[in-house]
Amino acid sequence: MGSITLQKSKNTSCKSEITITGSKSESNRLLLLKALYPEICLENVSNSDDSQLMTKALISSSNIVDIHHAGTAMRFLTAYFSIQEGQEVTLTGSKRMKERPIKILVDALQDLGADISYVENEGFPPIKIKGNKLTKNKVSLKANVSSQYISALLLIASKLENGIVLTLEGEITSVPYIKMTLSLLDEIGVESSFINNTITVKPKTQNLKSKTLTVESDWSSASYYFSIVALSEVGTEITLSSYKENSLQGDSALVNIYKEFGVETTFLNNTIILKKEAQNLTPKTFNLVNAPDIAQTIAVTCFALGVPCDLKGLHTLKIKETDRLVALKTEIEKLGGKVDITNDSLLLHASKSIKEMISIETYHDHRMAMAFAPLALKTSIIIEDAMVVSKSYPTFWDDLKSIGFKISE
Repeated sequence: MGSITLQKSKNTSCKSEITITGSKSESNRLLLLKALYPEICLENVSNSDDSQLMTKALISSSNIVDIHHAGTAMRFLTAYFSIQEGQEVTLTGSKRMKERPIKILVDALQDLGADISYVENEGFPPIKIKGNKLTKNKVSLKANVSSQYISALLLIASKLENGIVLTLEGEITSVPYIKMTLSLLDEIGVESSFINNTITVKPKTQNLKSKTLTVESDWSSASYYFSIVALSEVGTEITLSSYKENSLQGDSALVNIYKEFGVETTFLNNTIILKKEAQNLTPKTFNLVNAPDIAQTIAVTCFALGVPCDLKGLHTLKIKETDRLVALKTEIEKLGGKVDITNDSLLLHASKSIKEMISIETYHDHRMAMAFAPLALKTSIIIEDAMVVSKSYPTFWDDLKSIGFKISE
């Protein structure tokens, strides 16, 4: 599938039910922990490309591992292969992956004694890793970079002889993702503490008893349905499974954020019911430092409603699959909107109309494709490279068809 056309559609069913695959962020953490502790059994693992690539990489016997566009896998596997004694691996990826920085994580692992070298450009993949035993346990890391660097270190910490004492320098970004990692470690009996800017993880000396863990469904994937309900008529309902009220995922902030769009969320038997209760068209201001992955969804929701918004805390979006701030500005302005961006913020001005049949470039970024899809409730739109959604949500277009979206190739 190349580009697809979404004709102006209506959410035909007042009450729809969608089952969403397991969280990519939880799945990838647990897949790595399962590789370290084979006693773990996993249920509802994400069917995303990223998680499938992670699974293959962890069981690969090849000395070259290509993780394509999977940024989480690149960071987590860098740490994982560093402690695989006697194994030598070159970790590589797509052209865009070779432009995404890895130096901060590599420096930290080298400080712990890891043997990692750059194959092409200093600070970027591909990297050559010679697995060995890491005995040092004190390391520091800038706190305002991707939390995946931090989680990568924490996930291997319990297998280090002396555990890890990690000092975070400066203001910490994406705290919920760090807490998610620590909560998953706690579920398998690994002791840790997070006090001020210091995280300590103790080595796990005792064997793990057999344990089954169920991955919660992905809140980032749910965001597109929050957007659809926000753009639908009052009374529209969509039920999504499987979700927990005390979620570990930062993107569960959607529940409070979308209240401001008139969307109420009810938790019932591991599902969430989203219902459009009222129309709220007041200007929006959100700080998304703890949930940057939903920025694109929110920006498009606001644009579709003609509502101005000011989104802050977005500095990590510069180093994602694409520079998401530039991409959002470019595509929204093609549709007739006006957007101002800085290094860490996006300001969307109010607009009165949306152009028809504009072709949205996705920049190899799954979230660009899915965030713009709800616009079909307001206008006809073309999404380029539509199957990029398989990175996190392979059945996305089928699920949209099931609730009345008119989609053709």
